[in-house]
Amino acid sequence: MSANPNLKFTNGHPISSLIQKGRSNLVKKLSKSPKISIIVSDLSSKGAGRWGGASRPFLLKQALEKLGYQVNLVGLAYDHGLPLEFPTHFAYISPCAYYTGGITFYRKIQELLPYLDGDIIYAIKVKPSSFGIGLIRKYLSKRPLILDIDDWEMSWYGGDAYRYINHWKGFVNDLILPQGSLKHPDHPLYLQYLEKWINQADRLTVHSQFIQKRFGGVYLPNGKDIEHFNPHHYSPELSRQKYDLTSYRLLMFPGAPRPYKGLEDVLMALEILNQPDLRLVIVGGSPYDDYDRQLHAKWAKWLIILPKLPIEKMPEIVAAAHIIVIPQRDHPAALAQFPLKLTDGMAMAKPILSTMVGDIPAILSNAGYLVPPQQPAAIAQQIDWIFNHWSEAEEKGQMARQRCVEHYSIEAMSEILATLITQL
Repeated sequence: MSANPNLKFTNGHPISSLIQKGRSNLVKKLSKSPKISIIVSDLSSKGAGRWGGASRPFLLKQALEKLGYQVNLVGLAYDHGLPLEFPTHFAYISPCAYYTGGITFYRKIQELLPYLDGDIIYAIKVKPSSFGIGLIRKYLSKRPLILDIDDWEMSWYGGDAYRYINHWKGFVNDLILPQGSLKHPDHPLYLQYLEKWINQADRLTVHSQFIQKRFGGVYLPNGKDIEHFNPHHYSPELSRQKYDLTSYRLLMFPGAPRPYKGLEDVLMALEILNQPDLRLVIVGGSPYDDYDRQLHAKWAKWLIILPKLPIEKMPEIVAAAHIIVIPQRDHPAALAQFPLKLTDGMAMAKPILSTMVGDIPAILSNAGYLVPPQQPAAIAQQIDWIFNHWSEAEEKGQMARQRCVEHYSIEAMSEILATLITQL
């Protein structure tokens, strides 16, 4: 389906010139700004809280606050039995936000609705636990609703091919048994149905061209705090010493490993090169499953897994890398995403080796190195080229930093959001 075509517009001006010429005027214009309530589906460490305040809801909050808006971020936390892990100054959560599905979810909606007291509601993801609650609040309060889509949720379940198939008894069991799958509010059956309601949002923001082509909306790429992620504040040599990495040439993947992210392709490339001082560094492991341990069991010779560290430490960790690798595979989930960790490397002026998947070629332009996805031999060849042409690689890193400042910073997000919200 397609969203309301009126939601589309072109971001026609260079972000850098907008920042330089227009920001002070925009802030003055918004001096009587409305309050904005952001609703998030899962703030647990398996959800939006997994990066300690670096995931998209928190980036949106920062970008809006730079414009002078008052922003409260509220949300549920599906009870994975895990603590919430994000800076407490970033978010407000209802004291009774945990839920386990079924009737507890509907009770939590009632508890959460009063905290969605903004003049504008901003829902993150096409999920009943965020967009669904946002729609309820919109209809009850007559307040405008913005929807942000940063993933195609159905890509995890086969996309458009997904069908819920069960006989009547199985359907009833899924609905009423304690562990019934339909008791979870974000079951794919509900996600699929909720896509039909996207055009009920007053505005739509998206962070990839794939999602924009599918649903419409305003292209709002992820931004990075370019002052926090500033290479001038960190010494690569000291960072390597601190984390006991001085003996190696480091390829770093600073995100959460998952099969579609192509880390096995990099490890196979290191096997092809067979150069004993090369290592792939993963930071934090997987918050979802034991995939990082599976990788280590098979590729321990080439792999270093650093423990999970607070977001404040990430620039220091990224500084230690020689090359940032974002080796996405050609998978529906990868096509729909904007890899957050890509801009970690860009902001820190690192040489970046990635694949020609989704928006990555447009984001990097000629400020990085691109190879076809799922081709370990091509990755190996490019790694060898980068280290043998290091001056060129460093120049590309500086170009990547400049692109991040101009197009993929928190300030760049603010400029797009200012235009969008003043239209409301």
